[in-house]
Amino acid sequence: MDMTEGEYRLNGIYKQRQPGFYLQRIKLPAGVISAEQAVKVAEIVDRYARGRIHLTSRGSMELHWLNEADLPEVARQLAMVGLTGRGACGGAVRGVVCGSLSAATSPRLEALVRTIHCYFTANPRFETLPKKFKIAVEADTLSGRHMIQDLALVPATAGSGAAAYDVWTAGGLGREPQPGFLLAAAVAEELILPLIEAVIGIYAARTPAGKRLKHLLLEIGQEEFRSLVMGAAALSPPSSYGKNLAAVLLPEPGGTPRRLQAGVFAGELSGSELHALAAMAAKWAGGVMVVTTEQNIVCHLPSATDVNAARQELVYAGFAGISRQERVDFRVCPGSHECRMGLTLTRALALEIVALSGPVGMKLRWALSGCPNSCTRPQLADVGIVVSRLVNEEGERTARFDLYRGNGSDSFATAVGRGLSQEELLREVIAIG
Repeated sequence: MDMTEGEYRLNGIYKQRQPGFYLQRIKLPAGVISAEQAVKVAEIVDRYARGRIHLTSRGSMELHWLNEADLPEVARQLAMVGLTGRGACGGAVRGVVCGSLSAATSPRLEALVRTIHCYFTANPRFETLPKKFKIAVEADTLSGRHMIQDLALVPATAGSGAAAYDVWTAGGLGREPQPGFLLAAAVAEELILPLIEAVIGIYAARTPAGKRLKHLLLEIGQEEFRSLVMGAAALSPPSSYGKNLAAVLLPEPGGTPRRLQAGVFAGELSGSELHALAAMAAKWAGGVMVVTTEQNIVCHLPSATDVNAARQELVYAGFAGISRQERVDFRVCPGSHECRMGLTLTRALALEIVALSGPVGMKLRWALSGCPNSCTRPQLADVGIVVSRLVNEEGERTARFDLYRGNGSDSFATAVGRGLSQEELLREVIAIG
């Protein structure tokens, strides 16, 4: 493929840590993927990607170990089943996540995510942004995920009873964590797209290349930013906007479908495992699976489903739920296994941490980020670990770790240790119990 690195990124492709290899990221709006699409991904990874898929903490998929010559064919095969990596990397609107698909409102939230995804993906007006722009739709604020997005939508109650959303903006983690702020309350659903456009327009016009929206907020403050956005927003719905987004996605009478989860440690899944999960979803869950922001796969079972039989088939697929790594809630990025930014072998370290965790530790939510970019949201975990830097030690470069502990509030976790060696970190893990 005769493309620049910027063009690669715009198509969801990054160079891997290992020279000559690439990763392809696949955007999954709200993490939803059909059984047919999952089978195609499994076939692709078995042929081109050493049989492995990485489930990301934003509900997308990554294929590693791709040869450059195979990238066009991989993209072609993904497109055959309606999948794309366009905008999954680079200065574009990234994959739109929905971390609350087990909520009663999930059909409407998923419909809104799909509308946003379709509007911004491959739209050239939003592919030359200063840096990535992340959007999330959340059922509530309990997870804290609304605080770390460039723009987040949380359902609100409008005076008329119509669908409306509180709009949060300018959050982010990385080296300079900053919680987002409430830009506007109870915005009518049909006005969401023009408001997002206004936010992105101000960001693109006023922010230097390589900077996130949160950096603009530090310069001009919340009130000036709010004034700029509201002055720029043409708050009328686009002519193509659907008035009843959830018309074909209403929940069944009697409540939300039941949830069956396949725990995927560190987000690492084989092609054969994905193929088995696709078959299970086709049989028991209407042919639909969800890649969650916790790096697992969930199926929502209709009310008439035999849950025990479906659960037994999950066991046959290799997800018995009995190993320590299956039972612990642990978000893990690829780290230096594949990522150019990675500073340590994250999966190996995560396995060591799980082995040392006591009864208390096994019940906690963990997150390990292999570099300061904090892709796994360590500041929103009960125990968060960030590889902060490398230091020279006896002629070798070794990793140093920052350790965070959640405080049970709606704020970011607090750093309780900085610059720890791996041995010091593991001692802290044992002390957690």
